[in-house]
Amino acid sequence: MTKSEMMRQMIDTCILNTLKFRFVLMDNWFSSEENFDFIAGKGRHFIAALKVSRLVALTEDDRKNKSFVRLDELDFPEQTAVQGWLKGYAKESLLVRHIFTNKDGGTGVLHLVCSDLTCDYGAITTTYKKRWKVEVFQKSLKSNVNLAKSPIRSVRIKSKHIFMFICAAFKIECLSIKNKPIPLALSQAIHQRIAYRL
Repeated sequence: MTKSEMMRQMIDTCILNTLKFRFVLMDNWFSSEENFDFIAGKGRHFIAALKVSRLVALTEDDRKNKSFVRLDELDFPEQTAVQGWLKGYAKESLLVRHIFTNKDGGTGVLHLVCSDLTCDYGAITTTYKKRWKVEVFQKSLKSNVNLAKSPIRSVRIKSKHIFMFICAAFKIECLSIKNKPIPLALSQAIHQRIAYRL
């Protein structure tokens, strides 16, 4: 099973469990026409990162004439969502170039596509930022719980392990909100202590 197939299966599960959501947020690994069609077919919208080499057309005539241009060659107005078409994807979408400053002071560029034509630049970039906390949680889950290297084979014990980690992550988040963000070392110590208790 590919990562995209797993993602589509997860979306199906969310819908089956009547989880309320409007957008599916994804990085450029999942930005395929097949995934876009699947999400739109489920009555949901997507906001996805795009590689700079992705080809787009900004007018219907350009799309019909197959006159596509690379994203990094387009002149985007600042903080504006531009309507256009991705090569290979038939539906009109909104395209955004988001320029941001990294922690090291360097500049980063993020290209996004959104299927909801009622959104603006602010709504697209703000919604996409919510994805980052999930990414941080997933990385923490992989490194602190160390599931890939775990000698545990029992599904029941692994489930407890994951549940206790989620409890620890929730407790750390509560402490961060109540006080100040807690240091990474303390966060890791809490995770290790809970994992040790298992």
